[in-house]
Amino acid sequence: MFDKPILQIKNLSKQYGKGCLHCQNDGAQLERNFCPVCKTVYACKDISFDLHRGEILGIVGESGSGKSTLMKSLYFDEEVTSGEGYLIDYHEGKENIFSQSGQQLRWIRNTLLGMVYQNPMLGLKMDFSSISNIAEKQIAAGNRNVDNMVSRSYELLDKVNIPVDRSKEPPKNFSGGMQQRVQIAKALSSNPPILLLDEVTTGLDLSVQAAVLDLIKTIQREMQISMIVVSHDLAVIRMLADRTVVMLNGQIIEEGLTDQILEDPNHPYTQQLVYSLL
Repeated sequence: MFDKPILQIKNLSKQYGKGCLHCQNDGAQLERNFCPVCKTVYACKDISFDLHRGEILGIVGESGSGKSTLMKSLYFDEEVTSGEGYLIDYHEGKENIFSQSGQQLRWIRNTLLGMVYQNPMLGLKMDFSSISNIAEKQIAAGNRNVDNMVSRSYELLDKVNIPVDRSKEPPKNFSGGMQQRVQIAKALSSNPPILLLDEVTTGLDLSVQAAVLDLIKTIQREMQISMIVVSHDLAVIRMLADRTVVMLNGQIIEEGLTDQILEDPNHPYTQQLVYSLL
């Protein structure tokens, strides 16, 4: 179904704190992912996965499982403690993206990745017009043609169902669902091969959630873009994801085809998650 991975992540770890002899022992007794002695938090620990072109990968887990830290690490909002990442569209997947210079990281972020945050205030300038927000990403990716930027921005606003007559309005005037749709348009504006979506429906009314999820599915189908979708909600993952990774206490505890994970989970935690839906 899928060819060579568009993204490979190998042994990604992110910790807050230096660690100590207690928590760095192989048999260390952590409290969830937290060292009770030195207070170090192991937010992500040896995370490895592949993402294929045109695939939606779901990442599910409870609050504090490390999902959002992983997404911030993938978008370089957080610097990883250790690990490797390879993008097929960056030096043919032969260079570890996490060891690149700041300039190269910005280029990767602006041209090969798009990010939609749970909190739109992290992804949008709330006082700028919606069309300016979308143009900002294009400028960062190197587009200097104003006519192209404007037409592309209008095209994307139309795609995410924002009326043209509201394109000059700032996102602060919009509902939560509309703000998320502007974020999606901005993230897509440089035609990135990979879109990262972090809890994008949390806090939205059910009808608005459904509209945003339908939009995401439509965009993926039409643009054949690869996506990583993080959610604590298995219903979201069921609707969107081809494959699913389950995280607990900073680690991947189970992964597989979404249908397989939801219909025949192996790990007791995944079983608990699935049965809570029934």
